[in-house]
Amino acid sequence: MHFSSAEITAIMGAWLWPLFRIGAMVMAAPVFGARSVPMRAKLVITVALTLVIAPLLPPVPAVDVFSLMSFMIIVQQILIGVVMGFAVQLAFSAVITGGQIVAMQMGLGFSLMVDPQNGTQAPVLSQFYVLFAILLYLALNGHLVLIQVLLDSFTLIPIGPDGLQVGEFRKLANWGGQVFAGGLGIALPAIASLLVVNIAFGVMTRAAPQLNIFAIGFPITMMLGFALILITLPGVMPRMGTLFNGVYDLLRQLLGGL
Repeated sequence: MHFSSAEITAIMGAWLWPLFRIGAMVMAAPVFGARSVPMRAKLVITVALTLVIAPLLPPVPAVDVFSLMSFMIIVQQILIGVVMGFAVQLAFSAVITGGQIVAMQMGLGFSLMVDPQNGTQAPVLSQFYVLFAILLYLALNGHLVLIQVLLDSFTLIPIGPDGLQVGEFRKLANWGGQVFAGGLGIALPAIASLLVVNIAFGVMTRAAPQLNIFAIGFPITMMLGFALILITLPGVMPRMGTLFNGVYDLLRQLLGGL
């Protein structure tokens, strides 16, 4: 079999450029891009998705793979993939923020461990919420929805030197406020309940100054905090679902789907 240089360039472009967008999304997205996932596994996932998605894409522009235009296309594909993965990471950051707020209110802010999702230190309670969010994310097929959005992105923003505009990055930055709003929404029931407990301790200290409130307050606050987590955990599920739906609506807006 004999291939001309134009045919070789077209074949490389049809597989290489989608590979960069898919690989950037896999590296930045939650679950797929977690620090605990080996790099070889990420590479296998990227190649597997490319083999499935690339044949479904519209024709790519006939550009020399080793030209400056090809470099610009690669940069745009990496930016689009990173933005998609980073947007979903914001939803998980909101869960981590909510766990940190609850942990500080309970007095567990000092108990830190390595976050397997991001590779940083976070309170143990945040790890509990993150693992809960990951299980919920997988149960709701959020990873499959992300792959579908990735496939649609090649139609909404075809492979080429033009990609996301400055306004899209501004929308992503503005949606970053949902990290704090979502985290506060997750932690609000526990905050309100523990605030009442702290007020009660304040009244006790005022009424009986000789009472060592620190000796009895810390274990009581911690036990009540765990009880509140158990009671409010079912209410956390719809809030997480709302965050996931919101981030996918954001992705569709960024990609020009709305």
